[in-house]
Amino acid sequence: MAEVATSASSSANSSARSDQLLVVVDPAARRMDGESVRIAKDVLSAGASHTKVCLPDGPEEFARALGRRGSRRPVVVGDDGALLRAVALLHRQRELADCALSVVPVGPALRLARSLGLPTGAVAAARAVLDGAERRLDLLVDDSDGVVLGAVGIPPTPVPAAVREDGDPGPDGPSSVRPWLRTCQSLVRTLASSRPARTAVAPGVAGPARLRVEVDGVTLVDLDQPVEAVTVIPGGGGVAVVEVRPLSVGAQASPLTASGRTVTVSGAHFRYRADAVVCGPVGTRTWVAREGAWGLTLPAG
Repeated sequence: MAEVATSASSSANSSARSDQLLVVVDPAARRMDGESVRIAKDVLSAGASHTKVCLPDGPEEFARALGRRGSRRPVVVGDDGALLRAVALLHRQRELADCALSVVPVGPALRLARSLGLPTGAVAAARAVLDGAERRLDLLVDDSDGVVLGAVGIPPTPVPAAVREDGDPGPDGPSSVRPWLRTCQSLVRTLASSRPARTAVAPGVAGPARLRVEVDGVTLVDLDQPVEAVTVIPGGGGVAVVEVRPLSVGAQASPLTASGRTVTVSGAHFRYRADAVVCGPVGTRTWVAREGAWGLTLPAG
């Protein structure tokens, strides 16, 4: 793993926030868009008091780099997969609550980064790392200790090949009473709108399913009602927002929605998508919403 340490001159750093950064560049980002990586490194190195750049060759070196960050603020340069990997690692190390993560999105798979409010241009994203503010966001934690930042989808609708991850699995809304609900509904529509034709779904997951969906112990839909899809997202304010799309025969059935801290899905063995990762099959899975569980540096204002 290559490491490069740089220090900004006093003149170049006079107007920038003093900080020590650990910049971890995902290998896929270097392969896909080396120019954006170079720009991001230059902006970060010029704006921080000290910048250490790590170029890991794979997931193990990526994990070691984050684990050895010391007092430096971690900055991940990469796509949604790199962001999810970093959050999952910090969660497993029980360091997520005390670590403000910064991200410069680089790569073809940036849907999650955009939904979280991260700029996707190299210069703007790097400036947000230097001048932005930490925002505490909710996430979902399942009963296998996996984390979800964006959405759970059952069945697992395909995602572009570039964001499929064979490694570690894994939008927030303001914590006020109602604005976060609009954000959640918008996210559900955004994620659901990408639903492709059923023939594109992986074998064994297409078609209606019979599932029991419980929210805080109350059954929203039971095994006698076939469903087309279930979506669970962290909704802000420490709750998860659930949408169930019943199988429609003739007239289209209205989606069922609910919110609560704990969501349990059970039934015949099913697969699901947690952000960009396809998981399962499992017979039951429980997700718990955790309020303000992780910190992300976002543009100020």
